[in-house]
Amino acid sequence: MLMKQIIEVYDVLDDANVTGKKVEEYLRSIKPDADINVYELRGPQGSTDMIKVHIPGRNGKSRGGSAPTIGLLGRLGGLGARPERIGFVSDGDGALAAVALAAKLLDMQNKGDLLEGDVLVSTHICPDAPTQPHEPVPFMGSPVEMSQVNKEEVSDELDAILSVDTTKGNRVINTRGFAISPTVKEGYILRTSEDLLDLMQITTGRLPYVFPLTTQDITPYGNDIYHLNSVLQPCTATDAPVVGVAITAEVMVPGCATGATHAADVEEAARFMLEVAKAFGRGQCRFYDREEYDRIVKLYGSMKHLQTLGMES
Repeated sequence: MLMKQIIEVYDVLDDANVTGKKVEEYLRSIKPDADINVYELRGPQGSTDMIKVHIPGRNGKSRGGSAPTIGLLGRLGGLGARPERIGFVSDGDGALAAVALAAKLLDMQNKGDLLEGDVLVSTHICPDAPTQPHEPVPFMGSPVEMSQVNKEEVSDELDAILSVDTTKGNRVINTRGFAISPTVKEGYILRTSEDLLDLMQITTGRLPYVFPLTTQDITPYGNDIYHLNSVLQPCTATDAPVVGVAITAEVMVPGCATGATHAADVEEAARFMLEVAKAFGRGQCRFYDREEYDRIVKLYGSMKHLQTLGMES
């Protein structure tokens, strides 16, 4: 259960003057010696504070072990759209889930519960991001480019990635709660992981929801092609398998809408991600079938060109 962390983190983030340092102070109030890195990232429309939290596992690579490392990435444009909108926007739910996960993992370590593998939690903190036109509802913009965020959050040490993002501005996911994507790896949209579906059923107590992906959605931002949103953007910057965790609604909700965060939905998504991190480090959760993937590449070749901006670039 992460409801305590969700409520505490929301209180920290719902602030016109929130910074990465304030988030770091909150996390250090839980574990003073936590491995936290906060720094400013400047982009075309301003700046944001990147925050990374590394939680070492019992048998993690950081301790010379062999357990795989998972990245839990909170995707968003910004926490707020000030001065256009007052308060925490729907788009901020990805950061809310990620910081709450970091807080829970640090608290677990204090209580003697270490995961088997290392976990890297990352997001960025921006209380005044711009908005941008998008159909069917407006998107939240970002002061920095998506490629910049990918460069900071996605690294070779990650063996798998869960990317959580508010995904309510569409007509293709029509349920309250969260949905997951099929696994994406090096330009291929693979079958949805059965292990992830099992964990989703266990954590929600309901049948799982899987949202549809198109080829457009797994290409980089900046190519002037329609994207559902940024939830799968990490897949453009890594060879590791990536799965999107979409916080959803029954109706279309603009990313810049305030008063649209549902604590129970964010908590449920974060709890699922925590259970995946536990199982993945133990080698009990596969994001994809390696043999089948190798067979696909042998038959049809590489699709890594879909991770680029294409031939025009």
